[in-house]
Amino acid sequence: METVAIFVDVQNIFHTVKDSFGCHFNYTAFWEAVTKGRKVVHAFAYAIDRGDPQQIRFQQILKSIGFEVKLKPFIQRSDGSAKGDWDVGITLDMIELAREVDVAVLASGDGDFDLVVKKLRDNHNVQVEVYGARKLTAASLIQAATRFIPIEAPLLLTR
Repeated sequence: METVAIFVDVQNIFHTVKDSFGCHFNYTAFWEAVTKGRKVVHAFAYAIDRGDPQQIRFQQILKSIGFEVKLKPFIQRSDGSAKGDWDVGITLDMIELAREVDVAVLASGDGDFDLVVKKLRDNHNVQVEVYGARKLTAASLIQAATRFIPIEAPLLLTR
């Protein structure tokens, strides 16, 4: 049985799916798709913590599905801009777990991950599946992946 580790860039997926389709990502359908016939070694959902009650409920849903939710505080700068991303944390976790898995699943369209995806494939012989909104996923990330899976129905929550 294949072993898999799952890495979800929650902020990226939220914004790209909303901008592309005007709806939300279906985490339950995603979990079912990426875990079918596989043993899950680790599953991380990386999010920004604003302490919002709706966000806390969403994080509980992710946990109930099977994700370990990793939170980083939302930082509001004095100039009004904001910061909050997990790129380095996701990259470190992917490299750390490379020896434990056959497949790494990355849900993100961020081109900054193309280097770690290539490293996992070339240096660790790990297959890397990337899920992203096609029109907002970096071409370099799509090219680096072993397999690119565009987010579309049934991975969309439409009401």
